[in-house]
Amino acid sequence: MAPRHRDWLLHHEGLTASTALPSYEKWDVPRLAAFTSPDSAPDDLVLAADLLGFYFLFDDGFDSDLGRAPAQVAEICTRLTALLYGKGPAPEVRTPVEKAFADLWERSARGMSDRWRARSAYNWEWYFACHPAEAAGRLSGRLPDRESYLALRRGTAAMETLFDMVERLNGFELPQEMLHHPTLRRMRQLAADIPSFTNDVHSYTQELARGDVANMVMIVRDERGGTPAEAALQVMREAQAMVDRFVELSSEVPEICALFGLTPDAREAARRYVDGLAAWIAGYHRWEIDTGRYDH
Repeated sequence: MAPRHRDWLLHHEGLTASTALPSYEKWDVPRLAAFTSPDSAPDDLVLAADLLGFYFLFDDGFDSDLGRAPAQVAEICTRLTALLYGKGPAPEVRTPVEKAFADLWERSARGMSDRWRARSAYNWEWYFACHPAEAAGRLSGRLPDRESYLALRRGTAAMETLFDMVERLNGFELPQEMLHHPTLRRMRQLAADIPSFTNDVHSYTQELARGDVANMVMIVRDERGGTPAEAALQVMREAQAMVDRFVELSSEVPEICALFGLTPDAREAARRYVDGLAAWIAGYHRWEIDTGRYDH
C-alpha cells in the first residue's frame, strides 16, 4: 500500500471499523487510483487513493445490520451532506466517517470554481441520499426491475462524483457547453454504467450471500432465466456493447469542439476529459479482475 494513503487511513482509523487493515491492503486501492488517473501528479494520486478508499469503506459500513435500517442510514447521510455546505456537526463532535469526508471534500474542492463546487456538491448529495433507499431495498428483499435498479445504482455507484474529479485531478475544468452537450452526457452515462455492470459480476457471490438485491446479474437472471454464469455472461456482453458505443461517440467530440469554436485550451480540456472517462472504464476493469476485494 502506498505509504501516504496508509498514513491517511491510520489518521482516520475509525473509517476502517468494518474492514481490518490487512484485508484492506489486499484490495490495492492505490493501484486502482494509478490505473484510473494515470496522468495525475503524485499529490493528486494520493487524493484519488484516499477518495477511493472512502467510497469502499463507507459502502462496506452498511454490510452490517445498519444496512437494513433505512432511517439510521438517512441520518448518517444527512449529516455528511450538510458538510458539503459548510454546516453539519462541529469538528469536535464529528464521527470518524464525518472527519474523513470533511478532509476529502476540503482537499477536493481546493482551487476549483464555484460552478464546479456546486456541481460536485450536488453529485455527492445524490450519492449519499441513495443509501437509505438501498437499505430499504435490502429490508424488503424484493428484486428491483432493471429501470429501478439503474435509477438507484447510478446514485450509489458515485460515478458522477468521480467524473468531477477527472477535472480536479488533472487540473482543468470543462466548458459548460461541452460538459452538458448530449454526446458528452451520453458518454458519461455509459462510462458510469459499464463499471457498475462489470462490478456486479465480480461481486455477485458476496452480494448474494449478504442479501443484497441491487445486482444486475440477479436482475438478468430474473429476466431471462438460466444459471448465474449465463446471466453474468449476458451482463458482460451488455457492458461490451456500451464500451463500443462509448468509442463511437468519442469520435464526435472533435467536431463538437469545432462547432463551438473552442479555444485550443478548451479543446485540450475536452480531449483530456474524454481520456479521463476512458481511463475509468479501462482502469477499473483492469483492477477488478485481480483485486483481493472480490476474493470468494
